[in-house]
Amino acid sequence: MRPHIRTLQAIAALVTGAGLMAVSATAVAAPGQAGHTHDTAAIGEPAKATAKTRTVQVEMGDNFYEPETIAVKAGETVRFVVRNTGEFLHEFNIGTAAMHAAHQKEMAMMVDHGMLTATGVNEEMMRMDHSGMPDMGHSMKHDDPNSVLVEPGLTRELVWKFSKQATIEFACNMPGHYESGMVGKVAFQR
Repeated sequence: MRPHIRTLQAIAALVTGAGLMAVSATAVAAPGQAGHTHDTAAIGEPAKATAKTRTVQVEMGDNFYEPETIAVKAGETVRFVVRNTGEFLHEFNIGTAAMHAAHQKEMAMMVDHGMLTATGVNEEMMRMDHSGMPDMGHSMKHDDPNSVLVEPGLTRELVWKFSKQATIEFACNMPGHYESGMVGKVAFQR
């Protein structure tokens, strides 16, 4: 993708993100429930890297993934080494389209409450007990096993076992990024 197109996508992400920040947090969780939980059993499970684990290098920029499609086999464990070469905070999240839609609301809430910024994670806000806030559960954290947040210039790893075949994407759910095209496909091979 050409650099000027990436710049236009980044601008679109920021504009869209501003609109998403207005999402009502009540859409994320019912009163009294922690808002940031996902059932990942349908897409696989966290795993530990072994000598047989395949490693896939993933580059995240503003707003793209390289590669755009990752081929896996059912039952395969993959170690993802995810590098953020962009200027903004990005996420590598493995899930279904429905999981991403729900997670986008949570991410917008985290941005709205100052836990996440366009360029990083506010660790102090992340550690706070948010139970006193009417729209957030006490355990609102970005700690899902199928996801890593990667700040600009940094690299993170995620090891995932694709235990069963499903329709899976990897995406960035920071406000506006998914809508700007920061989503890729997990393609199951036979």
